[in-house]
Amino acid sequence: MSDSVRMFVNGQAMSGGPLHDALAGAHFLGPVRTAPDYRFFSFDDVFPGIAPVPDGGWSIPGEVYEISYTQLRRDLLPREPAELELSVIELEDGTGSLSMVCRTLPGATDAVEITAAGGWREHLGAVSTAR
Repeated sequence: MSDSVRMFVNGQAMSGGPLHDALAGAHFLGPVRTAPDYRFFSFDDVFPGIAPVPDGGWSIPGEVYEISYTQLRRDLLPREPAELELSVIELEDGTGSLSMVCRTLPGATDAVEITAAGGWREHLGAVSTAR
């Protein structure tokens, strides 16, 4: 039995992001996209969240890492926002991965949908260009 899992990240923990150090030592498996079953949200342009939807979803870009349970528990999860929770998602190739998803359905929060932005980096680039 392996002591590691696959973790999909799509925001601050991606390479170059402020939480990426929580993945130090994790094995980068590559860029990936989710299955087209999710919507993408921004929480005050500080962090993103994905939410599964039955219809009208999109394939969210991100990165996937092989990470130990210890590192996940000790380094990454304590730094995740309270608005997100750990769940299992489906990737574009049909396999599963752990990921942080929206704890409550957006619309019940002040999260803004950014599904069409193309990804977290693209959204932040558009926000900084607009300012």
